[in-house]
Amino acid sequence: MSDVDFIKSHLGSHPDFPKKGIVFLDIFPLLRNPVAFETLITHFIHRLTSHTIPNSPTKKIDVIVGLDARGFLLGPLIALRLGAAFVPVRKRGKLPGQVVSAEYQKEYGTDIFEMQADAIQPGQTVVVVDDLIATGGSAKAAGELIAKQGGMTLEYLFIIELLFLKGGEKLDAPLYSIVQSDD
Repeated sequence: MSDVDFIKSHLGSHPDFPKKGIVFLDIFPLLRNPVAFETLITHFIHRLTSHTIPNSPTKKIDVIVGLDARGFLLGPLIALRLGAAFVPVRKRGKLPGQVVSAEYQKEYGTDIFEMQADAIQPGQTVVVVDDLIATGGSAKAAGELIAKQGGMTLEYLFIIELLFLKGGEKLDAPLYSIVQSDD
């Protein structure tokens, strides 16, 4: 079994959640299995070291940005293995100190993401990580926060991509997802 199939086999599926007609893909069963979780992190590290870093202008990744909240589960591990910094992007009002903000569209209205204002230095290379990309609004907002601080987004990493929502079209850098779903 390939690592992608192994990872996919550990995703939970919840029909009609959070509302009728939606099949929710749950990453938490994957995190409860240490071998599956290690396979996931190793898969991302392989992607970054074999593709993203060699194709980057600086041949390194300075910062891993994790999106609130599931990106916090993946980002620090990836950053640690790469010798990179980890920077969280949080919902408005959750970070201390001076912050930069970006608004994004949600299913029913808008929300605001924030990042600490000194978290990324001009010229640093950045990879954004989260569990899932749907419409792409939150990932796009993270890219805007990185750009506001002079960082350069190299790539967006996701465990799951909902292809039919075309969220990747909103992003300012390439997207990589392990599992793609058309449902």
